[in-house]
Amino acid sequence: MKVLSLRKWLITIILLTILLILTIIFCSFQGSADVNLGDVINIFSNPLSQSWWNTEVIILLKVRLPRILLACIVGGALAVAGVVLQALLRNPLADPYILGVSSGSALGAIIAILLGLNISIGLLPSIPLFGFAGGLFTILFVYHISKIHQKISVQTMLLVGVVTGAILAATIMFITSIAGPDKVHGIIFWLMGNLGSEEYPMLLIVSFYVLAGILILLYHARGLNLLALGEESAAQLGLDVERAKKVAFIGASLITGAAVSVSGLIGFVGILIPHLLRMIIGSDHRLLLPVAGLSGAIYLALADTIARTLMAPTEIPVGVITAICGGPFFIYLLKRKKYKIGTATI
Repeated sequence: MKVLSLRKWLITIILLTILLILTIIFCSFQGSADVNLGDVINIFSNPLSQSWWNTEVIILLKVRLPRILLACIVGGALAVAGVVLQALLRNPLADPYILGVSSGSALGAIIAILLGLNISIGLLPSIPLFGFAGGLFTILFVYHISKIHQKISVQTMLLVGVVTGAILAATIMFITSIAGPDKVHGIIFWLMGNLGSEEYPMLLIVSFYVLAGILILLYHARGLNLLALGEESAAQLGLDVERAKKVAFIGASLITGAAVSVSGLIGFVGILIPHLLRMIIGSDHRLLLPVAGLSGAIYLALADTIARTLMAPTEIPVGVITAICGGPFFIYLLKRKKYKIGTATI
């Protein structure tokens, strides 16, 4: 594999950033209400001077834009988490949900729904807060159980994560079965993935967690390259393996928990995007991580636009769209080109 040059890194990131901006603009004027491209450009070019009584401004800045931004945040988080966990576990089928964090977040959010806590704590809605708390508790549990003689066993972590996720999923099914009819619809709709508009304060907090996690993981990208070689080889090359595994696990889990707490369970983003990108740009995590973040954001923004416009005014859960589009395409990729997670030139 060729050595990654700064020029290649910058060109790739700049082009994808431009594509992401164009995607946000495109998605902004797609919907059942008529907001054309001219309105979008005019409002985006000078948002502070717009009248908040204007219908187009309300639709764009208070309904569509928060949802599109949330899709970008969640898509980027899931794609990056998928890249990291595949390197950490050395398993090409690993996705952000494999260690049970998503089930923990889902259980926390469902408990809030079941208790009818549709309130805000300060500026923050209670359901995402409960979801993040559930994910955080799961992270701490899996991490604690996976430690053997002060070292993290990747195999034990994978098994503990899968079993924990299964137990939490069974708990979710039990809660759903005993919930009242007025609660079941909300629970099921949330579990299928829902990017209903969030307020800007919530978006800021989620984006802070996700961006901070991605930057920390990007800082340790060389360590992820070495981990992909195997723990023994990485240690021989001078990597503090235990520290690298801890950073990878906690970083990927936190951004997954933050994403799931506001979006529900959205499948295939964290497994499809990493596979596709490894085929295109290789396995150097210094480039793969930021490209995965931008690509995941673009993919989920487009998928959510399809979900809210395909059968408008009826809304399809975005998790249904990502599964229908991602599943067959993922099978096609595996059929077309069989490969292993490669190694990068350090």
